[in-house]
Amino acid sequence: MTAITLEPLDLAALLCSRVCHDVISPVGAIVNALEVLEEDDPSMKEFALDLIKKSARNASARLQFARLAFGAAGSAGAMIDLGDAGNVANGFLNDEKLSLDWEAPRALLPKNQVKLVLNLLVLATQAIPRGGKITCRTTAIGEQGSFRITATGSHARIPAHVEELIAGRAEGGAIDAHAVQPVYTGMVARAAGMAIVFSIEGDTVSISADPA
Repeated sequence: MTAITLEPLDLAALLCSRVCHDVISPVGAIVNALEVLEEDDPSMKEFALDLIKKSARNASARLQFARLAFGAAGSAGAMIDLGDAGNVANGFLNDEKLSLDWEAPRALLPKNQVKLVLNLLVLATQAIPRGGKITCRTTAIGEQGSFRITATGSHARIPAHVEELIAGRAEGGAIDAHAVQPVYTGMVARAAGMAIVFSIEGDTVSISADPA
């Protein structure tokens, strides 16, 4: 494996692609539903309105999550409330396939620690591609948090090359939009001074993040 070399502009472009990928589906559903409303078919109007409401909530939840997980989230040294993080995580992850059990004290942590746990939750969803249950337990001593995440579901597996990508290494040293998530997670972990460990037992993948 080769160390990843990534220009700031390339990182920004890959993260934008990642966010757009998440948002395009519900926005596209809204556009389709609006086209249905233009048709003279009363029986389809209720269906279209329900789809618009559901998709708008979905898009909003995804954007709120992306703002906190990938965005600036305040100035340098800013603190983020774990309760706010839990709210956006629940809005983003809870759906027909996934359920999130979030347990965290009502505490303020440095923004990079909170961004880290949110990005680790995204990696946890990739560990259970057929859906299932994700649990997130946070302990906080002063301004230092530790995170324990488990992802349980059928065909659970540690995502391919995730540990190397988090460490900043890849085959040939290049990445695409699919790999930027773990690479960015590793960058946030190093900025937060935390180490990430993956393990698997049966249908449960465990992720821990502790001070390095």
